[in-house]
Amino acid sequence: MQPTLLILAAGMGSRYGGIKQLDQFGPHGETIIDYSLFDAIRAGFGKVVFIIREELRNDFDEIFGKKLAGKIEVDYAIQSLGAYVPEELGEVRRTKPWGTGHAMLCAKEHTTTPFAVINADDFYGLEAFQLIGNFLATDTEDDLHAMVGYEVQKTLSENGSVSRGVCTVDAYGHLASVIERTKIYQEEQGGTGRRIVFEENDDLTPLSPDTPVSMNFWGFKPSVFPLVQKQFESYAIANIDSPKAEFYIPTVMTNLIQTETGRCKVFRSQSEWFGVTYPDDKPTVQAALRQLHDEGAYPDTLW
Repeated sequence: MQPTLLILAAGMGSRYGGIKQLDQFGPHGETIIDYSLFDAIRAGFGKVVFIIREELRNDFDEIFGKKLAGKIEVDYAIQSLGAYVPEELGEVRRTKPWGTGHAMLCAKEHTTTPFAVINADDFYGLEAFQLIGNFLATDTEDDLHAMVGYEVQKTLSENGSVSRGVCTVDAYGHLASVIERTKIYQEEQGGTGRRIVFEENDDLTPLSPDTPVSMNFWGFKPSVFPLVQKQFESYAIANIDSPKAEFYIPTVMTNLIQTETGRCKVFRSQSEWFGVTYPDDKPTVQAALRQLHDEGAYPDTLW
């Protein structure tokens, strides 16, 4: 059975200042999503589900629908603010999406196979799709999931802080913990170089450059959906009056591990990750993609 790819593309792009999911970065106007799709097809994925806001549906269909016809099955899941929120809470008064864990849950009715989840605005490389794709196509343990971890030093932006899921891996290669740190950056050390830190409540904590972090490249079995729904309903009840609260996939995985209802195999990638958080990241991403084409990692045109 071919796995499914879920692409998280409902974000607002507040720091980028636009719909970065659909911005053009490749030498022929390719989006970052185009590269993920190209690599996913090469790695054996059979279906893609775009998780988007309703107002983006026509744009996504226009940009991706025709070019993917005959190459991979295409579907759309809408991340609406009221989806899976308990009815007794009434109208949801917030404009910000509920987060990546909720977005994944919104694809529940669109996914029957083992599936991977990625960000729309991150470039992961073919290796990551092959690792997760092979795992999803061959592993038979319903409670064993997976993620691709990248070294934190390879995931930073020169233009500001970033959010990353900082991981601890046990002796068996399984995820022991993942904690979302929303402000990671390199700090100058008075002429002695830089160190990587995360900031929380005005406190700085250093991170080793090779610390594995989650870039939201996950692999799940479909049996996870009822557990995620139960988690989210409890989260929504507790945070219905917190308009900025977000239900992250690392929150989901942490709960699975702590309740012993799921395990997570960690694949360590040595590849360079790159993505766009700020407008000034765009030239760096464009140059990196151009180099990959020049080196033969991708054909002159993808489609």
